[in-house]
Amino acid sequence: SLIDDFSKKDKAPHIAISVDMLDTGIDVPEIVNLVFFKLVRSKTKFWQMIGRGTRLCPNLFGPDCDKEFFYIFDYCQNLEYFSQNPEATDGSTGQSLGSRLFNARLELISSLDANALKGAAQLVKELPANGEPETEPQVRTATTELLQREVAAMNVNNFIVRPHRRFVEKYSDAKAWNELDQEAFTELSREVAGLPHELDPESEEAKRFDLLVLNLQLAVLRAEPSFQRLCLQVKAIAGLLEEKSSIPMVRAQIELIQDLQADEWWQDVTTPMLEIVRRRIRDLVKLIEKQKRKIIYTDFEDEMGSESEINLPGFATATDYEKFRAKARAFLRSHHDHIVIHKLRMNLALSPSDVDELERLLAENGIGGPDEIAQAKEEAHGLGLFVRSLVGLDREAAKAALTTLISGTTRSANQIEFINLIVNHLTEHGMMDASLLYESPFVDVAPQGPDAIFSSAQVDALMDVLAQVRQMATAA
Repeated sequence: SLIDDFSKKDKAPHIAISVDMLDTGIDVPEIVNLVFFKLVRSKTKFWQMIGRGTRLCPNLFGPDCDKEFFYIFDYCQNLEYFSQNPEATDGSTGQSLGSRLFNARLELISSLDANALKGAAQLVKELPANGEPETEPQVRTATTELLQREVAAMNVNNFIVRPHRRFVEKYSDAKAWNELDQEAFTELSREVAGLPHELDPESEEAKRFDLLVLNLQLAVLRAEPSFQRLCLQVKAIAGLLEEKSSIPMVRAQIELIQDLQADEWWQDVTTPMLEIVRRRIRDLVKLIEKQKRKIIYTDFEDEMGSESEINLPGFATATDYEKFRAKARAFLRSHHDHIVIHKLRMNLALSPSDVDELERLLAENGIGGPDEIAQAKEEAHGLGLFVRSLVGLDREAAKAALTTLISGTTRSANQIEFINLIVNHLTEHGMMDASLLYESPFVDVAPQGPDAIFSSAQVDALMDVLAQVRQMATAA
């Protein structure tokens, strides 16, 4: 069920960590980051792992901005092992939402303390019975209590928290928050902010609204020009919530929601007023319909630092080549009546002039350029084999090729099923490597391969048939 959820682009989780479970067999086109954190020495498995990122995905980065690349973060030198040995590069990560919230609340406490030193705040610090602060010292009290609870909920036995245990234990004590000097703010920001805790998880919408209001409170305290921009964001949210007035939770706060949209409410707004807004509105934001939220597309360039290029043969143009294969398959299957394609499908021998005609057909119809056609020849060991792999064999032609195995003496049920599997494969793929006879689904019928159900002479004849089918498409 977790993999199913991961496969849905709009549903959490958006990051999946696994051991050997997601290396193969999972198809999630939206994947754009692969992290390798184990040694891989199997070339097949290595390319399977890379294949998780090669799935095409239209409109991934916005309208008409299709997926054209993905990143590999390789911590175990697998790329170097399979290619060359470049210098390593360091990356950087942005702050998590939880860390940003923690630091914003620290900044709020610092700004409130600075205001208190100027004598601009009242002395009453205890929160009123309803828990909603009415003065700046009460806002500070509520904020420090919230952060102290978060720190106290950090499990010091967690391997991420353990290196910071001294600071976590220090600030788990409520008394440590009474007076915070610059050293304390630095310790909390560097050593404690962003560490995992065991409080009940909250919705991302609520936390983002918290951050918006915290930035507004800081803008008020510091008289920053960002106040107007942040104010407009809250007004927009209030407008969307008013449309949900039929919901009891929203209707209970409708007076405040309507006030937030009026300019008069924002004149001489105070930090306690904004704190009350945060408390009353934060759990309502998730009720806004997603489609009502304006989608903003951004295009930020990551700062990757110094880079070392690693060329993996046959991979650099994989995306373009896959597009070429898909385009060629669609074109060729719609032109089955062309004489050369007909010969390939009916298992008739190709001549060199037939191969030239195939190349002309692909080039003149804009299916592929010289580079794609050359790569097709190289990877398939011939253009005829490449085209055959896309159009397959006619089913009757595949059966005719296996006539010597089908006709004659009576066949057992396993022999008939085994031969039908070969016909199915040839019909779909046009040819078949003999080694596949010893893999699934063939071993599901004969666990030891064809040798278990056919005589040695029959197995030799089968190998000859597969080789002849392949030879017909090579123009040799």
